[in-house]
Amino acid sequence: MERGRYREVNTAGAAVLAAVSNALPYLQFPSTFGGDGASFAAPAAYSSVIKDTLAKTAASAEDALGLTLRIAVIPIADICDQHLDVLVARFAPSSNVSYAMFAGGGLAWAERKLKQGGYTVPRAPVGVTADLTGLSCRFAPISTKHGVILSLIVVQRGDPTSFAGLIQELLRTLRSHESGLHTLPAEGPVPAWTGDYLYQAINSGSRKMSFAAWAAKCGGAILARTGTLLGIPGGFHEERFRRELVENTDYRKFDDGLRTTVDCPSELADVIDARLEDAQRRGACFFGTHRQLAANLTCFVPSPTQANHVHFVDGASGGYAFAAANLKRNIASTLGILGSGALAAHVESIRHSV
Repeated sequence: MERGRYREVNTAGAAVLAAVSNALPYLQFPSTFGGDGASFAAPAAYSSVIKDTLAKTAASAEDALGLTLRIAVIPIADICDQHLDVLVARFAPSSNVSYAMFAGGGLAWAERKLKQGGYTVPRAPVGVTADLTGLSCRFAPISTKHGVILSLIVVQRGDPTSFAGLIQELLRTLRSHESGLHTLPAEGPVPAWTGDYLYQAINSGSRKMSFAAWAAKCGGAILARTGTLLGIPGGFHEERFRRELVENTDYRKFDDGLRTTVDCPSELADVIDARLEDAQRRGACFFGTHRQLAANLTCFVPSPTQANHVHFVDGASGGYAFAAANLKRNIASTLGILGSGALAAHVESIRHSV
């Protein structure tokens, strides 16, 4: 992960899902956003379209944002050959959308193979871009209202029954503070002063913009933010859109482990860390957390007049990527064999986008 470029990294990760959704608009496929990347499952019949789309997305990310996006397409049969699976369930945070939850160890194995260079799809030539219509990053970072933005990853170690009990306990703890833990305020986020400059960059293929275009874009963004702060209504049923935005945001997920980003008091973050440290000592899990003072929101809005727009949240100072790095360190510290090949393989098999 490029340090200090967290919003760009989030944009590149969400671009994967936006591009595939636009290339296959009538296909409902399970997917998950991981902060600096994304994973999804789709029928093999669409593999040629998906490879072409991902190649174009990688080209867009590198040419426009200067980020290298590694991509791979892996057959489910190869995952099953490892005695693993890709099990999928749906979680509906609202009546408008649902997000996929993955289990079975297949995604973690697939990511390890990607990082080892297997099944790689090369990027498209310079000048070739993906259709990223609907991808948006127009909101300002969302500051904590309760103390810290906590990004949390918990993965299984050993007995699945103990792990399931731990996850249920954590969810009960989070639910007991549910009204205050959502990363977004009830009224929704406010637009950034500078507008959606990343969308401009990734769609034009360049981060450069003329002064006139920059001034016009900033002027529009300033008017939008000022109107929001003063409570002046905008177009396209903005109040309804902002309510749906909060309801549709993906701030908790499960993909071979619990992942969530919440706004909570520092005291509650301390309680969660203490419980997870105890569970790790007991052999029930490995975990990683990261604290920051704000969150970033990346959006995919195919149509602002429909309610099925989706929104991905991550910590504004590293979020899931730094939580995953701390997960790796916890594994190394717990097993006490830092640097061994066996540990490296184990860490790679369960960590997420370090």
